[in-house]
Amino acid sequence: MLNKQIQDAYVVILQEELIPAMGCTEPIAVAYAGALARKTLGQMPCEVELVVSGNIIKNVKSVIVPHTGGKKGLKTAVAVGICCGNADQELEVISQVTEEQLVDMERFLETASITIGESDSTCPFDIQVTVRAGGHHAYVRIIGHHTNVVSIRRDGEVFVERPYIDGVVQAAENRKLLNIRDIVTFANEVPLELVRKTLDRQIRYNMAIAEEGMKGGYGASIGRILIRSYGNSVQNRAKAYAAAGSDARMNGCELPVVINSGSGNQGMTASIPVIVYARECNASQEQLYRALLVSNLVTIHLKTGIGSLSAYCGATSAGAGAGAGVCYLYGGGYDEIAHTVVNTLAINSGMLCDGAKASCAAKIASAVEAGLLGMQMYMHDSQFYCGDGLVAKNVEDTIRAVSTIAREGMRATDSEIIQFMIDNE
Repeated sequence: MLNKQIQDAYVVILQEELIPAMGCTEPIAVAYAGALARKTLGQMPCEVELVVSGNIIKNVKSVIVPHTGGKKGLKTAVAVGICCGNADQELEVISQVTEEQLVDMERFLETASITIGESDSTCPFDIQVTVRAGGHHAYVRIIGHHTNVVSIRRDGEVFVERPYIDGVVQAAENRKLLNIRDIVTFANEVPLELVRKTLDRQIRYNMAIAEEGMKGGYGASIGRILIRSYGNSVQNRAKAYAAAGSDARMNGCELPVVINSGSGNQGMTASIPVIVYARECNASQEQLYRALLVSNLVTIHLKTGIGSLSAYCGATSAGAGAGAGVCYLYGGGYDEIAHTVVNTLAINSGMLCDGAKASCAAKIASAVEAGLLGMQMYMHDSQFYCGDGLVAKNVEDTIRAVSTIAREGMRATDSEIIQFMIDNE
């Protein structure tokens, strides 16, 4: 029987994490900050100063910002937010851009002074926007995660000023309650009316963009190539449709996704393979909902100890979540799901995050493959054991080991990746 405190906490976690976003979440967070700054200033600025952490540079550099006519980069992201954004919509800030606004954005990019600087904060997620016009200025800061607005000011007036951690962001207290055993119990027992609306939206949004990606014309078309090369088996479709969603999202598709752990790619990776498998095996809607609870919460659990941005590709965590969700669909309980997660982490941990771009789709396919192989290993009486690399004595210790390596051990790797990307701008 699940403790009510844990049940209530897990429902809140899902409501906080599984939210809609338009486009890659880092450029959208920059656009959100820009829209907030313009709203606070009360007029169109003529000068913009954008200061961001290295991980924001990494994740904005190579991805197309939706509703911009195929443009990329930090200047585009902040400009579309300033010229076209509705700050009240947060991560859907640029979901309703008009053709007239796009003309204004082009003019703004040509005429306004936009400067880009790197933050000296040790927090991997930091966005600061200062805008100026008519003798006035406004300042907005988002730090820690995509909608965590800690400062809004205009001239000498302070509208928002919240405390924040200038370093690696600590997990929220409710996230510390996550563990594989309770996740499986929650999925088995939670009344579905508490989560149905959240999961219905995830199914609807994420399958729509996956199907759009399969139509082709986005990025490297990894989803379509997988189907053409390896056929229509359910295993291959699970990989292909998840990859196709990323094909579309990384390359300018204007459909929203439901994110997980601050990432649309992770949201799609955790959900689309489970939906594909559920349809293949004619699972009931209730079975699908409960399997998605497993996949989403396992993904959030794995990402909690790593942080939102690092050198560790978050698709690995989401692939483990997907494997766990599919395992649940096939009747897996705690033991089967725990071994699926451990096997998956042993296979794919260490895949690098080198920013948001077209190749994320291929990394998603690899992560889903690892999750499914991790499940199949245990179904065939095979597993990795304590002492095999980062595999520890149980699933929670293995998750902690991988999280520590990703969060602490890969900091220097992250710095090298960011410097390489800056040098090759």
